[in-house]
Amino acid sequence: MPPPLLRSSLRRHLRHFSSLSSLSFPSAPSRSPPPLPRSGDQLTRFPSSRSSSFTFTTDPFDPTTLLKEDPISLCTSLWVSSFSSPSPPSVSPYLSRLELWLLAYQKAYADDTGSYLPRGSIPASAIHSLLSLRNAVIDGRFKWGNRLTPFVRSPRDKTDPSTLSKRKLKLLLSTPGPSPFQDKIVQEVLLMILEPVFESKFSSKSFAFRPGRTAHTAIRTIRRSFAGYLWYLKGDVTSLLDCPRTNLVLNALIRQIRDKKIVDLIRSALLTPVITSNPFEDALKKKKKSRKYQKRKVLAEDEPKPDPYWLQTFFDFAPEEARKQPDWGHLGPLSPLLSNLILDELDKFMEEKIEEFYKPSSSDVISNESEQGKTSWPEFVPTTGPDKTRKIDYLRFGGHFIIGVRGPRADAAILRKQLIEFCDKMFEIKLDNECLPIEHITKGIMFLDHVLCRRVVYPTLRYTATGGKIISEKGVGTLLSVTASLKQCIKQFRKLGFLKGDREPDPQPCFRMFHATQAHTNSQMNKLLLTMSEWYKYADNRKKVVNFCSYIIRGSLAKLYAAKYKLRSRAKVYKIASRNLSRPLKEKKGVSQEYQNLLRMGLVESIDGLHYTRMSMVPEPDYSPFESNWRPDHERVILEFVKLRDLGVIEGFKREIREDGLVTPQEEVSMIVWSYKRNAYLEEPIVEENEEREEIGERNLEGFEEAL
Repeated sequence: MPPPLLRSSLRRHLRHFSSLSSLSFPSAPSRSPPPLPRSGDQLTRFPSSRSSSFTFTTDPFDPTTLLKEDPISLCTSLWVSSFSSPSPPSVSPYLSRLELWLLAYQKAYADDTGSYLPRGSIPASAIHSLLSLRNAVIDGRFKWGNRLTPFVRSPRDKTDPSTLSKRKLKLLLSTPGPSPFQDKIVQEVLLMILEPVFESKFSSKSFAFRPGRTAHTAIRTIRRSFAGYLWYLKGDVTSLLDCPRTNLVLNALIRQIRDKKIVDLIRSALLTPVITSNPFEDALKKKKKSRKYQKRKVLAEDEPKPDPYWLQTFFDFAPEEARKQPDWGHLGPLSPLLSNLILDELDKFMEEKIEEFYKPSSSDVISNESEQGKTSWPEFVPTTGPDKTRKIDYLRFGGHFIIGVRGPRADAAILRKQLIEFCDKMFEIKLDNECLPIEHITKGIMFLDHVLCRRVVYPTLRYTATGGKIISEKGVGTLLSVTASLKQCIKQFRKLGFLKGDREPDPQPCFRMFHATQAHTNSQMNKLLLTMSEWYKYADNRKKVVNFCSYIIRGSLAKLYAAKYKLRSRAKVYKIASRNLSRPLKEKKGVSQEYQNLLRMGLVESIDGLHYTRMSMVPEPDYSPFESNWRPDHERVILEFVKLRDLGVIEGFKREIREDGLVTPQEEVSMIVWSYKRNAYLEEPIVEENEEREEIGERNLEGFEEAL
């Protein structure tokens, strides 16, 4: 028997080994003692090591025993419960689930370092820190913007505040910068909890800062639903997105969720001041000596790379409606969600006005009861009848909205007056007639850098009359045209420095790519052109505007290469590098016969030429039909799943199948199995009966032969 000292040492090592074996995340033990689990948490109990069998005990402070369910399934259940019940579900239990905090840590880690961290690679010390952060949030001890004593540190943060001097501590607390790493984790957890609850209640008329609802879906909805409207109102309430009032956000939040912990978290995030200026910045600039040559910045191994040039350029090319994104206090990604929550009151108000202003007329072809109005073109409106139907429609993208009115201008004026009163009462925003101008469709309505206008067409209308007879008539109507604004495109290029001039735009060299190779520069601009072509996918003049963008970029690169390789003019660049700049310009290799032979044999690397140098290369506009009651894919799948969970719906489906004389796949399989089992028992009698029939047939055949 081993001595007592050896037994105690062995027991201590076995206990430490058992605690490590229960963990699925390898790491070194943390320096600080692990936090105690909360009273509501359940721990998995295992047999003690004092028993006769050789078993290991689980560490009672092991947080991995709280990971009982997959976090994706937790989020899915919250989405389904939010869309299945009219009342919002209780979100308090989700705030204490450690699985969601672990998923939020992975998301924040990927955003901070630019690399994905698998769940099995998360260190045990990080899980203990996440448990401490979760307990602090639930107990109300969490403080936003805490940089000195955070519960969870960023994997890139190597500084220890306890070793810093007073001057560096003041500089750390007063220097503006990104949110602390633990703030991002809390933001992600709140976003995973609140987004499904709010998305199930949001209006289908809003298309910004929402999953699956982009600017493209807004343009397609306008093309589908805004045909036939003569007067348009455009409004701008982006002042709400700049600096909202705390009581406005909290009142909108309390109307949807009555959870005190979440409301207090968001209130503290709004009221906690954010560092926006550094008082020591001027003093540091004076002490810092100016350098004649700036050194090139070398990124660390775990530092994420900045966006490439083509992506930065396309972000700067964004339309005015999509350029501003709310960022309130310490809320981070929660700001767009809460802005939609505030503006959802405006959406509900406009939905009531849509029902109030709708006055259909059976003699009007745009009415829903008319069969001739249902043509193959959803944006086509026949004009053979009097304009009697009065209706309005509404669409919002962020802080900008557009309203279409079919009827007299007086209806648009009445609606504008009611809208001004509503915004003043609900949002305390002072709007006037200049902020809400009433414009006619013939002048062209600008929205999302696309122009809405009306064209008169004379198509052949075909419809089915009574008796199934197809009637063809020559009609006249108006077609809603959605075209990309070439003027706005020139304005954006001028702002980015690609051209100058208005009437005759002259491309300017893109000196930012001066030190890049020709192959890298061409690939960057090709990505920009492909993205521009995708952005103008639903514009009627897609071929024209994309070809114009290609002309500007090609001219800019030609001037850049002329300055870089000292060729003096664009004509010489095109002569050596061809029209699409695919031949090498260095040392004029593109015109040599030797290079052509090597390129033909595949012995040299080719350079990608610029896309869309001719208008015939640009893809056609996308005119695919768009559903009137369109929903994003995830919402459609969730609603279909909720519908199939209802037993009454399943019974209705079975009843319809029986009435139509069809059989479900399950019933067909059961019938096949049952017939197989039944025939298996009747196999021998069937064989004997067949043998008797064969003997009778042979006797009859012998008797017939004897008779012959």
